[in-house]
Amino acid sequence: MARTEGPRSLYNGLVAGLQRQMSFASVRIGLYDSVKQFYTKGSEHAGIGSRLLAGSTTGALAVAVAQPTDVVKVRFQAQARAGGGQRYQSTVDAYKTIAREEGFRGLWKGTSPNIARNAIVNCAELVTYDLIKDALLKANLMTDDLPCHFTSAFGAGFCTTIIASPVDVVKTRYMNSALGQYSSAGQCALTMLQKEGPRAFYKGFMPSFLRLGSWNVVMFVTYEQLKRALMAACTSREAPF
Repeated sequence: MARTEGPRSLYNGLVAGLQRQMSFASVRIGLYDSVKQFYTKGSEHAGIGSRLLAGSTTGALAVAVAQPTDVVKVRFQAQARAGGGQRYQSTVDAYKTIAREEGFRGLWKGTSPNIARNAIVNCAELVTYDLIKDALLKANLMTDDLPCHFTSAFGAGFCTTIIASPVDVVKTRYMNSALGQYSSAGQCALTMLQKEGPRAFYKGFMPSFLRLGSWNVVMFVTYEQLKRALMAACTSREAPF
């Protein structure tokens, strides 16, 4: 890509990607602890079932809020170049073109597989991170600081890639397909299985792992530090003079 399209091509869809992450992350990550407390009725000891429910719920809610940003990100990043032309000239143009050519429903294409994908990814990321971190702390292998957060996040990224890769591949293939190419996400998955075999569902595993691994490390380490800073600020504000 860098050789044939230039280094900037590696950042195609950056604006749509930022829109997606801000809207998705604010829901699926920001509400996770609150939803987990709701399912545990305020108990401090959350079982794996409550964590899975919380992860699935916030993952599905995130898709309901931000699906159009994901459609535009996938389309913009994978747009076909013909004779130097581009399918979409900008992120705003992508929203307008999809809505004009495919209708409002075009911006919500692939919602069902994306709900499944985000529920799975959210569970794999958040629950796995929780479990790895708890195990490290209970075994006294690490303390609750940066190395522990880094290790837990890296492990969560690897587990997430293994679990979510098939759904991710189908979602991307379906959302980027031509109008009428597949009747549904299920038909897309079946076509892939028949024509390309089971290994097709793990195409791009390494770049997917590099993306999810680095994303998890940056996200969880940043999240933990911001959470500590905010809690310290709240405590100092509430402390008497």
